[in-house]
Amino acid sequence: MNSNLDISPRTRTYLPWLGAMAIFMQALDGTILNTSLPTIANELGKSPLQIQSIIVSYTLTVALLIPLSGWLADKYGTQKIFQLAILLFTLGSVLCGFSTTLTGLILSRVVQAVGGSMMVPVARLAILYAFPKKELLKVINFITIPGLIGPLLGPSLGGVLVETLSWHWIFLVNIPFGIVALWMSRFAIPNFIHPVFRFDLRGLFLFSGGITVLILLMELTSTKLIDYRYAILLTLLGISLIGGYILHAKSHPHPLFNLNLVKIRTLRIGLIGNMITRLGIGGMPFLIPLLLQVGYGYSATVAGLLMIPSAACNIFAKSFVVPLVNRFGYRDILITNTLLLGLLVAMFYFLESASPIYYIVPLMMVHGFISSIQFTAMNTLSLSDLDEKTSSEGNSVLAVAQQLSLTFGISVASLILGFYKEAEWVTKGVEVRAFRYTFLTLGVITILSTYIFIHLKSTDGQSMSGVKTKKS
Repeated sequence: MNSNLDISPRTRTYLPWLGAMAIFMQALDGTILNTSLPTIANELGKSPLQIQSIIVSYTLTVALLIPLSGWLADKYGTQKIFQLAILLFTLGSVLCGFSTTLTGLILSRVVQAVGGSMMVPVARLAILYAFPKKELLKVINFITIPGLIGPLLGPSLGGVLVETLSWHWIFLVNIPFGIVALWMSRFAIPNFIHPVFRFDLRGLFLFSGGITVLILLMELTSTKLIDYRYAILLTLLGISLIGGYILHAKSHPHPLFNLNLVKIRTLRIGLIGNMITRLGIGGMPFLIPLLLQVGYGYSATVAGLLMIPSAACNIFAKSFVVPLVNRFGYRDILITNTLLLGLLVAMFYFLESASPIYYIVPLMMVHGFISSIQFTAMNTLSLSDLDEKTSSEGNSVLAVAQQLSLTFGISVASLILGFYKEAEWVTKGVEVRAFRYTFLTLGVITILSTYIFIHLKSTDGQSMSGVKTKKS
């Protein structure tokens, strides 16, 4: 079968629904876990700082396998690979639900992530092949709505399940969705096949190895499991592997990531901005539920409910991005918004154990609003100057960068929090103070990342924003 096969009316009707379900499953799974971490840590006999590896193992695996998903789908067919993805994601969810140790849970999350790395990209790829360009915007807008609903439901649903049943159910809820998606895949997704180049396995090994070693370094350092000698060795190994990939990619005809893409200035600035800015804000969804439960003593259910206003403002803000960018341009928006975001993260420093809820909630709402503008602006800027030859690879690189920045954001936040928890000369033994100084540090990192966007021209991103009158 190939991309020229006839698409039945039934497939055209149900393929967007299948894509929407895949996005919903991934969005729900990505947020339902945050409010459950303290409970999982307690039941597994670990500290909350040791448990972030449950999230990191998933996001890292997804990021590293995204490039492979498109190649597999083109070679073996979108339907077959999507079905494999759903099976692995559901199987991983079952294994997570029956895990009794942290190691078992992490390994189960990796199985789940292998499926998750293919589930959404393959569904999107099938939609790109199945619908003409004039219909794509409408279809893509439709399938992304569940991705916004997931973060609304996830935290509160996770809190309720943890308190009324057990933390295992936050994974088991994926099973019915997986069964329905697998059934729908029989008639809703065609088996598109395209010719492919030989996959760059050496590039995947070098790049994945380097990133994994660096993430492992931060994880082991934050939990005090290695001393400085092993930390230096891991740092050198990680840098060597990444350097090896760069040399490899320059000579390979079809590398994992085409390094020539970084010559596109807006893509380069957008990618660097994604990575650096998210070092400051990527850990917030991990830190805030921990703060609410560990620092303030709120229940998992209440902590989940308190996350809803932030998620709602995140959705609400998306309607403001286009008018703001059209009015001011990407450069002014990203410089101003990044400064505001850094100041806002730093304001969490002023939270005390006795801070009333009417101070916490507005702070989280404004954070959700501003961070939504930041992510959307950075992502659309990255894609603004891609053409037909570079759009596929550029989009793939952006997707990987987003996942990696999320992974690094959580690891960096955990590392900083672990440092302040050990620094009793700073915290005086008060746990909330460790969170406060962590927010202050992350706020400073975010403010400093503004420098990246200073290199933009006022005319950058015109093809996306519609700005025509500004001069550089």
